[in-house]
Amino acid sequence: MLEEAQKLKQPGVDIAIGYFEPHGRKDTIAKTEGLETIPRQSIHYKGAVFEEMDTEAILVRHPAVCLVDEFAHTNVPGSVRAKRWEDVIVIQEAGIDVLTTMNVQHLESLNDQVWQVTGIRVRETVPDWVVRSADELVMVDVTPRALVHRLERGVVYAPEKAKHALENFFTEANLTALRELALRQAAHQVEDRRDDDVAERVMPIRNSNRDVRILLYLTADPSTAGLIRRGKRVADYLHGECFAVCVAKDEEMSEMPAAEREQVERHIGFARNLHIETSVIAGADVAKSLTQFAQQNRITQLFLCRSTRDRDRIIENAKDLEITVVADRRR
Repeated sequence: MLEEAQKLKQPGVDIAIGYFEPHGRKDTIAKTEGLETIPRQSIHYKGAVFEEMDTEAILVRHPAVCLVDEFAHTNVPGSVRAKRWEDVIVIQEAGIDVLTTMNVQHLESLNDQVWQVTGIRVRETVPDWVVRSADELVMVDVTPRALVHRLERGVVYAPEKAKHALENFFTEANLTALRELALRQAAHQVEDRRDDDVAERVMPIRNSNRDVRILLYLTADPSTAGLIRRGKRVADYLHGECFAVCVAKDEEMSEMPAAEREQVERHIGFARNLHIETSVIAGADVAKSLTQFAQQNRITQLFLCRSTRDRDRIIENAKDLEITVVADRRR
């Protein structure tokens, strides 16, 4: 990102660093030479002072291009927006181009796969639709052995932190698996962009994938989050539409126990954050309500959690749908 910024600066592009996290890396800090840095803002939280990117200052300065490190970062409570990627969208909407960075493990749709291969649940994620909205994606690749060597030499983190990283998340096996995920994701992005480019230049041809309409059945079950990620990723891969519904006795879910309602609302919010169209269906019979919704909305595939109550009745009622029962993966 910094090398790209230096190239842009040479012909006179107005460029500034909105946020940069050096981690004490001398070689990386050296790449900022000659680049203007917009000061951070200080936020007080629980008796401590935290430094965050000052989005308002960036808007006032209004460079042509702004550099923003650590795209997936969660802002400290008290910030105007919860996530740094939300700040970036505000900056973009003001007419400022943004160069930013993130690691593959922070992509929302890969969260369950990353957990499976590493044993670590990544809490800071970026929705896929945000990443897809970028004009250009650049994959920065290095072999796991080379990265381990960099960590061992103290180039990435201070010695103690590097040792901890090598023993936990950044084992060579984990890095190999993450690199494979990154390569697959890059290939998928290239294929998507090629298809979009072809679609713009040729007469539209009917594609059966365009008729894919996936329905996710939301419940309070914790594995629903994985169901949402899986269903949305499949819908995106097939260029289909994705819907998510919860069935309750009334649309306000007033008769649902408070703890169960809170969990369902969390899943609804998560689905909406991924740009999935959500609904609460009022009905006493879950199987009939789901089948009715599916028929009315021309649904082709239904995704259920393995532990879903009335699962067998739902499958029996939805005979004309392709049904995917998503496994409740545990480590």
